[in-house]
Amino acid sequence: MGKPTGFKEFGRELPKKIEVKERIKHYDEFIGSYSEEQLNAQSARCMNCGIPFCHSGCPLGNVIPEFNDAVYNGEWEEAYRILSSTNNFPEFTGRICPAPCESACVLGINRPAVAIEEIEKHIIEIAFSKGFVKPNKSFIKTGKRVAIIGSGPAGLAAAAQLNKAGHDVTVYERDDHPGGLLRYGIPDFKLDKKIVERRISLMEESGVAFVCNTEIGKDIEAKELVKEYDAVLLAGGSMAPREMPIPGRDLKGIHHAMDFLRQSNKKISGIGFDDEEILATGKDVIVIGAGDTGSDCIGTANRQTAKSIVQFDRNVMAPLERPVYQPWPEVPKLSKLSSSQEEGVERRFTIVAKEFVGDDLGQVTGVKVIDLEWDLEPSGKPIKSKVVEGSERILPAQLVLLALGFANPIYEGMLEQLDVELDSRKNVSATEKDYKTSVDKVFAAGDMRRGQSLVVWAISEGREAAREIDKYLMGYSKLESKDGVDVFADVF
Repeated sequence: MGKPTGFKEFGRELPKKIEVKERIKHYDEFIGSYSEEQLNAQSARCMNCGIPFCHSGCPLGNVIPEFNDAVYNGEWEEAYRILSSTNNFPEFTGRICPAPCESACVLGINRPAVAIEEIEKHIIEIAFSKGFVKPNKSFIKTGKRVAIIGSGPAGLAAAAQLNKAGHDVTVYERDDHPGGLLRYGIPDFKLDKKIVERRISLMEESGVAFVCNTEIGKDIEAKELVKEYDAVLLAGGSMAPREMPIPGRDLKGIHHAMDFLRQSNKKISGIGFDDEEILATGKDVIVIGAGDTGSDCIGTANRQTAKSIVQFDRNVMAPLERPVYQPWPEVPKLSKLSSSQEEGVERRFTIVAKEFVGDDLGQVTGVKVIDLEWDLEPSGKPIKSKVVEGSERILPAQLVLLALGFANPIYEGMLEQLDVELDSRKNVSATEKDYKTSVDKVFAAGDMRRGQSLVVWAISEGREAAREIDKYLMGYSKLESKDGVDVFADVF
């Protein structure tokens, strides 16, 4: 603990953001940095709580009090060493993680939690600026070859760990650039693609090979790839979007959120695409879905100068403070404005789409909606909804974005050729014990195994799967699990 009285002396403070009217004019990141004094004060708020529940709140098991202490004392290389011992990509999680560690912060029981996510981002960016982050070339090679399918956070984390263990790693990506949803699913104003490219370049310098524009199951037969390598990791994500099968779904102007975001990200990066461009400019936009993807659609639509934006949420508005039915250290569902919602949106709660309506040309012109009424427990927890009779009406929309999440991995192609066993949710069946699938030599990790989840969980899965692959290939592994300390602490 850097300062015993720090949590009493300093309040939680976050870096300043560029004003809304300015930041919606561009796609650059808009969150500033702490001054040296602010960073020192925020790290001083981490108290000697005895049992650091933040460890268990973080899927990676980040050693948070220790790196906060190093930050307070200005020991930047030590802070980076501690942070990178459990997290391969703090520059990603420091920008786009919902920070479950902060929900578990002991200080958060009766005060605002320590700003762990921002401190994490500052540690890695200072480490880059001071030259602490270097390629990790393994000079002791095992002679084993591993193929990783998918270059999202799970695939990248596994690649980093397996390369560190001395294996020859090749990552296959069906898109034109590595990164998965980090590159094409998350807008630049939340995660600048230069940050992704910086990490990919570092991994290439470390010896990881990337093969893009190659879809396993289409360009390369899946079973042939398994024959060629000593082990294969399936980390292709959960890419089948959830549908909304209501009347009018086939009208023009109704798109899955990821198609909209993907095009926008490609355009910003100067990468062409063949599909007709999806634009919000001058349109009434309705976003169906209240998660992070829906929020990303709002921020993008505002930057495309939409006429209006309405966001649907079928649930009641969440409470402003932690409810009794979500006690600490659980991650509570609270009503917070995301940075994109701050930029302009009309949020509609307890509402569902019943039908899409359109004109004679087959273009969507509106959404027929109906209100819900929720029964609540005495604690305030919603338990059951019913339709409000007579509430049916049509809201105008020339663009509808379905931000409903993802159902499961795409089975056709690679998974079909491998004839891999699926679980009840149609994800690839593999346990957290060994990450092995029903097919010999084939492992699975990330959203493809656990279903749609967070980037931080994907990184954790990639690391854990890498350790199991290393054990499978060598009979043992020096890549320690998240329950211990990684002996190879000098990650890229």
